[in-house]
Amino acid sequence: MSAGPVAVVTTRPAPSPLGMEPSIGFGDRLGLGTPGHVAALREAGGPIRGIFAQQSIREMTRTGRSAETIMAAAVDALAKLRFTDPWSADGDHLKTPADIRRTMAAGFVMFTLDPSEEVDQSADDYDASTLAEKFAAAREFAPWFDEYRGQSVQFDSGVIEFDERTLTRAAVKYGRAIRRAISLAQCAEEEANRLDQPFEIELSIDETAHPTTLAEHYIIADQCRQAGVNLVSLAPRFIGDFEKGVDYKGDLTKLEASMRIHAEIARRLGPYKISLHSGSDKLSMYPVLARVTGGKFHVKTAGTSYLEALRVAAQHDPSLFREIIDFSRSRFDEDKASYHVSAVVNEIPAPEEVEDPVILERLYLDRWEDVAPGRGFTEPGRQILHCTFGSVITNAKLGPRLVSLLKAHPQEHCEILCQHFVRHLQPLNAG
Repeated sequence: MSAGPVAVVTTRPAPSPLGMEPSIGFGDRLGLGTPGHVAALREAGGPIRGIFAQQSIREMTRTGRSAETIMAAAVDALAKLRFTDPWSADGDHLKTPADIRRTMAAGFVMFTLDPSEEVDQSADDYDASTLAEKFAAAREFAPWFDEYRGQSVQFDSGVIEFDERTLTRAAVKYGRAIRRAISLAQCAEEEANRLDQPFEIELSIDETAHPTTLAEHYIIADQCRQAGVNLVSLAPRFIGDFEKGVDYKGDLTKLEASMRIHAEIARRLGPYKISLHSGSDKLSMYPVLARVTGGKFHVKTAGTSYLEALRVAAQHDPSLFREIIDFSRSRFDEDKASYHVSAVVNEIPAPEEVEDPVILERLYLDRWEDVAPGRGFTEPGRQILHCTFGSVITNAKLGPRLVSLLKAHPQEHCEILCQHFVRHLQPLNAG
């Protein structure tokens, strides 16, 4: 007598904290990129883990997506791919307790805290009298001032001196932000305990007009440590320019010297990973990051996956690609407000001025064959498309057409993303 069919139980893949393992975040704004991201990780090999669900509240607002739909898209794709490696989900640039609760309820386990609204963005530009005036108001938010005054910290790569001016500027610039960061971290811990859910915390201090000094990094990390906040990673604002959609702009030798001490601070006060935000397409500096951190890094990408999706349109529906460019050009000056970019619309030819589709793709996306070894993308047209993703995705005509096109060409979409991210992962593995 037959026992009948045996029920097959399929376990849904779930994110988990990755700890000190090197990692890369794939900001999949369309919810269709995970197969290409997984393919890239598999082809590149190496120890780097993937964060497949990664969105900021700002991105969710611009795309009209929710934390739940973002998580579901990643989980569904990973289940179909039978992906069993550890992976994570990052609630990115969270600024309020409500942001934390919203993403944690959806199953996210990494929380990138962003206290940038409490940073005094002009602190580095104040003259002595203005700085003194600002310090009088900020002194109560920097109880640590006397703790560091007159002290110095020696590292293998240099020394940090906590002189009066350095501490005064740090108090004005970051005093309130440190308090906010600790408060948000405590909220995350309380919520995770209430839900009995694993979690880890990244701190973002990169969204500032000026680089994070070594002294500022030390104070921020040390105050978090003293408050019992266990960071898995911290994202300073490094020297040089980290514009969206293009390669690093700056002196790599100077960057390496500075980043080396940032990495030493992370080892001494953590250990925690050094996190590179605006990490998309910064191919020239990946070996530096991997080398100075000893492989203890996190790289956060987002807009670059959307740009590669547009490459499918450029190659399979040139008219749609031209429409997206036209629309993006009309939206760029408004949409770029919260991004660090230097592109100027009227300095880049409009689609009607460029007949050759290959040249048009090159102007607005770059073509891989034009990217020199050791360098990332450079064409400013990428920034026009990068900053306007939300306007395109939520446009009643363009958004559905783009999604339909990608669903009609899943294999090519996957291959394009795979090629793109292998180029990211190889230098990170080799560093």
